[in-house]
Order: sequence, then structure tokens, then C-alpha cells
Amino acid sequence: MKRWLRFNPGMLVLLVAILAGGLVYLLEPLPLQILRNAVFDQYQRWHPRAYQAVPVRIIDIDDESLQQLGQWPWPRTRIAELVGKLQAAGALAIAFDVIFAEEDRTSPKAMMTIWNLPADTRERLTQIPDHDEVLAQALRNGRVVLGFAAEREGPENSLQARPFRFVNSGESPLPFLHGFSRVLPSIPLLASAAAGNGALSFVPDADGVVRRVPVVVRLNNEIIPTLTAESLRVAQGARNYIVKTAAEKGTGLQEVRIGAITVPTTPSGEFWVHYTQPVSERYVPAWKVLTGKVPAEQIEGHILLIGTSANGLMDLRFSPMGRIIPGVEAHAQALEQMLLGKYLQRPAWATAIEALVIVLGGLLLGILTLTSGALISAAITAAAIAATGWGAWSAFANHGLLLDPVTPALVLLATFIVTSIVRHVSSERRQRWVREAFSRYVSPNLVAHLVDNPGQLELGGRRQECSFIFTDLQGFTSLMEKTDPAKAVSLLNAYLDRMIAIAFAHGGTLDRIVGDAVAIMFSAPVTQPDHRARALGCALEMDAFAMQYTTELKSKGIPFGLTRIGIHTGEVIVGNFGGTTIFDYRALGDPVNTAARLESVNKHLGTRICVSEATLSGCPDAVVRPVGRLVLVGKTQSIMVYEPIIPAVGEKPQRDVTYEAAFDLLRQHGPQACNMFESLAKERPQDPLVLLHLQRLRAGEEGDTLVMAEK
Repeated sequence: MKRWLRFNPGMLVLLVAILAGGLVYLLEPLPLQILRNAVFDQYQRWHPRAYQAVPVRIIDIDDESLQQLGQWPWPRTRIAELVGKLQAAGALAIAFDVIFAEEDRTSPKAMMTIWNLPADTRERLTQIPDHDEVLAQALRNGRVVLGFAAEREGPENSLQARPFRFVNSGESPLPFLHGFSRVLPSIPLLASAAAGNGALSFVPDADGVVRRVPVVVRLNNEIIPTLTAESLRVAQGARNYIVKTAAEKGTGLQEVRIGAITVPTTPSGEFWVHYTQPVSERYVPAWKVLTGKVPAEQIEGHILLIGTSANGLMDLRFSPMGRIIPGVEAHAQALEQMLLGKYLQRPAWATAIEALVIVLGGLLLGILTLTSGALISAAITAAAIAATGWGAWSAFANHGLLLDPVTPALVLLATFIVTSIVRHVSSERRQRWVREAFSRYVSPNLVAHLVDNPGQLELGGRRQECSFIFTDLQGFTSLMEKTDPAKAVSLLNAYLDRMIAIAFAHGGTLDRIVGDAVAIMFSAPVTQPDHRARALGCALEMDAFAMQYTTELKSKGIPFGLTRIGIHTGEVIVGNFGGTTIFDYRALGDPVNTAARLESVNKHLGTRICVSEATLSGCPDAVVRPVGRLVLVGKTQSIMVYEPIIPAVGEKPQRDVTYEAAFDLLRQHGPQACNMFESLAKERPQDPLVLLHLQRLRAGEEGDTLVMAEK
């Protein structure tokens, strides 16, 4: 195992893959954040927070309220009337998700600048209370929080009305908070009259979804509360916020204490909102409050958020539940959780757990993939990813914890894919090496066939018509006796290497090597319709090489014998023979023996190549001359045998017409056959077939049948 870990290159790839996954996890690129948030959103859809009746209501400036009471903005006197009715009904706190950034344009003073009025009328108008003064007076009557917008761009400014105070516990929280450079508050008259002022700005994710609500934010170099936090502070009659950072420096906020309520936060001072399904009782239409049609129990002792759900006012947000909600509802749902003390939390140790899954899980899975079968490693990978997802879902559903299953699952999957590729490449390399090495013992076409058809690695055979070549080297035994054995073996190896290479080039299968003899088979294991022509072409190229090789060695004073070749075609049984211990792929049948006999009879005929008529039947372009009908040793039936005509180098083979005419007379027992062969012998004193048939005729033999007495 240690040796494998040290030398297996897959381990290096595995470590790089895990490091890359860890780096991606730390950098948190936007696509990864979107995927993770999408999973968290899905968790909320599967398991939304169950709505519980807590003293939080939305006083909704909805479309119906606008239809009954007029378009927005309403006069400040109507807003003051709304506040007064809510205060009279016993509201615990009233918070506006609305900014009164400008003076009321419907006030008498504002109208006097527009209308051309007589002096006495203008004097009477000055006696009418200013609308903003009316609202300011209503605000002073009790526990009203105004909202202001926090902006990131523009010239810096500060918040003037600060009815709150912050106490820090631990290092300064400012570097960790969401930062803004300026605020757009309500007009000073109203802001100073309110019991609280809170930021309305959300910090949505890149996809625009409001998943977290800040408790506190940073305005330049000061901490300011959000509308949600201020509503809770004013409702309790508290003055201070206690902001506590984590004990470990540089890790951000841990919690914010508001009166008697402690809110655990993310390091940047926000918390995750666990949304409910739409709940109608959360909303109270504003027109019903103004017309006195709201039961007192819906207002008394409640924190009331005044906002709008009217489509035309465009205060709409995307929620994780996959729907659009009014911005004021996000504040309301956050307040509900703060009062219930139930939070979605992503604890500090979540990063450690996820990193452990990435590193340890990736390492174990990678080693398993590199050392185990594909199905096992794939199954375990799927199980590991499923376990990661199930664990994260279980933590959410049972404990309200937000654990990231996306990054660990992606890293595990990527690790499996990368190590599988490495294993596949390594396996291919080993298979290629084995195939190449095995091809030195077995024919490459046989190796390729068995690799493509592993099911044929079984005992047994099938009938198949094949062509066979048998070669033998004359006089090699005497060469071994006269030459240094090492040198003789070297010469033989060079000879056999080229002979076998020629056979492979023609698609032949090496049947066996016996000493200096070679047996080649065609049309097995892969069927070759032109196996006869392949065999003849292969034999002719072998003969050309053997003659050249012998000539080269003789020029160096090394006697190297002639090569004899026999070629025959017939039906045989081809397959695996032997036993369960070892296979031997070969052909069995009389045609095999016949091809071997044809090689052997060359020494009696004086020829180098003998090819049977059965082979020539598939070689229409072959140029040959007849040898005769041979009755081989141990046979009773004759076969017609031919000798290919070997032309001089650079020339095309030509039919031996004169020899064919003489042979026809011999075949027909013609009386002139002997005379014609006598004439041919004088012209060709070195032609072995002419001399053979002449000797037969002189001995009184007739016809073209030759009975071989020896193998």
C-alpha cells in the first residue's frame, strides 16, 4: 500500500483535485454561491417555518386602501390619524417602512406658494396647523420608529436623530458590517420626533433574493440599527444595543442584544430569515384601521409595521419561497423570529465540517476510485453524495442549521470523475502495454479479436475455411553445428522476425513457430473473404525476403539455406484447445497437414513454393505453372499443385507457355511429351520441374500424377 501511494501518479492528481476543490470552497465564486443559496431556498420550500401568532402585524397600504382613501402619498394628517388610532388601540410600537424625505406638499404653507390667494385667505391658512407638525405631534405621543434609506454611493453624511446607543463587547464590529456612505432620512422635524430611526435597506444576494436581514449596519465609522432592530428596541422601551463580537479575533460578530432579546447573527451582523407560507392574518388593511373596522386584539400589544403591498408602489422583494413579497413582510417575518427566538443558523463550525468532508471524504473516495472497480466506486460516490445531502437536509429540518451540501458534493463528484479518468487512462496504458507485450507471443489480430470478443475465451472450436502457409529453412541444423550458437540464433531471430512481420502485414495469424519453421493461418479468428489471395501474396513476399536475406549472408560468407513454402486451403476446426489451465488457439484438420506436406515436397520437386489448386481458386490473377497431381504420403487422393512464377526484380511474371504445352502433352500421355521436355532441358538445364518430369518420362512414367514416397 505504501509503495502504491508513493509511486502511483493518481495520488498526485487526487491531491491536486482536493486542493483545487478546497480553494474553490474558500474563494466562494458567484456560481457556487448561487447553487448553495438555491439549495437553501429549496429547503425552505420543503420545510417552511410554521406560522405562530406573535404580536407582529403589518398595517398594509394595499391597493384597496388606495382605492378607498386616494392615491399615495397621503397627506401627513391622514398618516397622523392612522398613527393616532393605532396608539389609541394600544400598539406596542409602530414602525414605518416608509421614508418621509420631503415636506408634505399638501400642507397649507405649501399650497400658498402655488395658489394665488387674497391676503385674508392666506392669513387664515397660516392659522391651520402644518401637516408635518401634526404628524410630528402624533409621533411624539409614543413609540414610533421611522425608516431611512442607507446608500453606498454619494457624498458622505451622518444620521442626525440618534435615539439609540451602542455598547461593544470585544473587538470593534465595524470592519465586519455591511457598509454605507450616506443616508436619506425623514425630514428633521419628523426624525427628531420619532422614538427610533432604523435603516430600511436590505442586502440581497446576487440574484436579488432577500435571505438575510441585517440587525445593524455601518454608516461610515458608526454603527446604526435597521428598522427591524429599532422596532424591537422601542417596543421594549430599551435604549442600548450590545454588540458582541466572537472571542477569536477577525471572525466578526456573534450576537446583538436588544433589550431582553439576544439575536445570534452572522459575522456581518445579519441573520437568516426562515420564511413561512403566505399568511393572511399577518396583514391588516390600513383603510380598516382608519374606518375603525379592526378588532382591538389585532393591534393592542403588537409591533405594527406600516408598509405597502400595492403593486404600483414597487416595494416588492424576491423571497426564497419562490414568490414576490412586499418589503415590509421581510421585516415582519424577521421580527417574528426575533420574538420567537427561532433562527436559521450557519454556525462557525459549519466551515470546519464542510472542509473535513471535502478533504477527508475526497481523499478516501479518490483512493477508493483509484483502487476499486468502476461500479463499486460509482456506487460509493453516489452514496457519499446522497449522505452529504441527507445530512445537510436533516440538520436544517431538525435543528434549523444551514450546512452547505453543494460544495462538498461537487468536490466529491469532481474527485470521482478526475480519479476515474486517471484510472481509465492508467488502465488503457496497462491494457496497451499488455496487448503489445502479448502480441509478441500471439498474433496481434488474435489479441485484438480476443480483446473485442472476450466471450470467445472458451474451449471449443468452429468450422471455418482457412488458408495455411508452412515454411521451413533448409540446412539450418548444419549451420548451428558450424557456427557459434549465439550468432546462429541471432541470424535466425532476424529471419523469423521479418517473416512473421510479413505475415502480420497480410493479416495472417501465427499458428506456431517450430525451430526455424513457421506456420501461418488466414481467415481466423477474423473471417477474411480473400484469404486465398492473402496467403499467396504473403508467401511470395516471404520468398522474396528469404532469397534476399540468404544472398546477403552468402555474400558475407555465411551459408544460410533456402526457404521452402507450402500453401493450401480447406475447411478446418478453429478454436481454443487444451484445458482449463491453458488455451492454445489453432486449427485442426487435414488441410493443415496438407499445407505442411506441400512445404516438405519442395525438396523432392526442387521448387521453393508449392501452392494447391484449392488456394489458387481464389487467386484469378496468379501466374503459375503446374507441378502435377501429387499423392502425398499417407494419402490416396491426389491434389493438383502449382509453382508460382517468380520474375526477375522489376519485371512482371509471365506465363511459361512452352512448359505448359509440354505439361499438357505429359498429362494427355502424348508420345511427344518426352521430346518436348528434352528440348526444354537443353534450354533450361537448371529448371528443376523440367528435369523432374524428364527423368520420370525416361523412367517410363506417364501422366501428371506423382506419388510421393517420402514426406
